[in-house]
Amino acid sequence: MTTPAPPARVWLPWLIGLAAIWGCSFLFISVGIRELHPVYVTLGRVASGALAVLVIMRVAGHRMPRDLLTWAHLAVPGVLTSCAFTLFGYGEQEIPSLLAGIWNGTTPLFTLPFAVWLFRTERFTTAKAIGLLVGFAGTLVILGAWHGPEGASLTGQLLCGVAAACYGLAIPYQHKFLTPRIESDLAGSAGQLVWATAIMAVVAPVVDGPPPAPWTLSPEVLASVLVLGAVGTGVALAIHNRNIRWVGGSTASYVTYLSPIFAIAVGMVVLSEDPHWYQPVGGAVVLLGVAIAQGKIRLGPRPTPVLPSARV
Repeated sequence: MTTPAPPARVWLPWLIGLAAIWGCSFLFISVGIRELHPVYVTLGRVASGALAVLVIMRVAGHRMPRDLLTWAHLAVPGVLTSCAFTLFGYGEQEIPSLLAGIWNGTTPLFTLPFAVWLFRTERFTTAKAIGLLVGFAGTLVILGAWHGPEGASLTGQLLCGVAAACYGLAIPYQHKFLTPRIESDLAGSAGQLVWATAIMAVVAPVVDGPPPAPWTLSPEVLASVLVLGAVGTGVALAIHNRNIRWVGGSTASYVTYLSPIFAIAVGMVVLSEDPHWYQPVGGAVVLLGVAIAQGKIRLGPRPTPVLPSARV
């Protein structure tokens, strides 16, 4: 028997809260890279996130996958997630956190072509084509393409764009190769973060040498990395999984539209960042393209239902 969805007053605050958590993540990245190399911010994030998810799994009675093929598939999103987290860190060395949050909102635009042409988990439609074109126009607005190349700012934005593309590649990969193999979404998230932790434990010292001693870091940096991992990654995944169970993936995906709003607000209020007018406008155009591509906004009239003919 299907469990009825709870009323909006129950699930909507959790959806908004999740958008706030993910929107604030770019603030914590910005604080973390003040004293840590981006690779160590990523290592701290995935390690604390993995620990948080494992604790939640223990409480919920979920089990980790056991077969080797599933673990091999988990390595792919583990690598892509590590790359995305690290690229956002590099990008925020050059651009404000709110702009990185806007770029994170472009993830569905990368997900769609990968899902359609690489993994063939979705069909291409006219609405999706229009949505992609609108979204691409939005990315040009975010970049301020009419100004021409802008040095470090352009580099930072491109790094964040590649990070969003990593997310966009990981999502359809998980849908095709992991969803049929793993019953628990939490187990899949934990396996992915365990892989990411193992990868970054090797990569980080190679890139930046031995890690700094924790007592040499300021309290705000330590707290930012721990909150970024435990809350922004571990707890957030648990909330997102519950939202999907409550209201379905389509409604739960609205978090994509809300999190850039929080990223912009937090960047302006907490870090006193001042975006160019066209950056949030471009972000809004991107989200419009995403909405069109996902069918949230219909471009034509709804089809008239055909009534069944009477039988004699």
